Amino acid sequence: MSSDPHHRIHHTEILSEIAVDYTPSACDHHPPTGEIRVAYDDRGGARWRSTRRFRHGTFSARIRCPSGNTSGLNFNLYLSSLEGHKSQDEIDFEFLGKDRTIVQTNYYVSGLGNHEEHHDLGFDASEDFHEYVIKWTEREIEWLIDGRMVRRVERRDGEDFPEKPMFLYSSVWDASYIDEGRWTGVYDGSDAPYVCTYRDVRVPVWTAVTDDEAGEEVVVAS
Repeated sequence: MSSDPHHRIHHTEILSEIAVDYTPSACDHHPPTGEIRVAYDDRGGARWRSTRRFRHGTFSARIRCPSGNTSGLNFNLYLSSLEGHKSQDEIDFEFLGKDRTIVQTNYYVSGLGNHEEHHDLGFDASEDFHEYVIKWTEREIEWLIDGRMVRRVERRDGEDFPEKPMFLYSSVWDASYIDEGRWTGVYDGSDAPYVCTYRDVRVPVWTAVTDDEAGEEVVVAS
């Protein structure tokens, strides 16, 4: 193992507890197996998150995306300092319902994104479970799929970089209105309910410390 702390392998553990931000009836968490299922139907979708924030670490899940005509929907796995806040830091995997053979990666610093890249998966993400991993250190971000690194971003001197403590999030939602439907397509709904399933969701092994700014406990990767 490298002695460089920026390249160390972070220890992880199964995420045992989640919070559901909206529509809890559309999100089913089964702690004995760790499986999480999020449905999108006439109730709308749902969004779950970890109950703790993390400062750096390795985050992963095996995901099987919804099947059928998923046009318009966005399903994802991402880190965010606080979803919906205008100054959030964020690191994303986003599936675009109009084409389940690609995934988009992106990151935000203080609410500013525009770092999107699209990656060919080589498979339909709804047909089986695949592992998606985000590795985040003080100096770099790596995105991996089934053990293959698809993107790496290194921090440059003088450049802003995601550094706020972040929750692990996931959701299924209708993004038809974004860019007049060009981003994810336009929602059809003919195959509802659409169910996204997550297994083996892993987060850094935690040590509680006090965040000087927010006065909250955050998790530092061991």
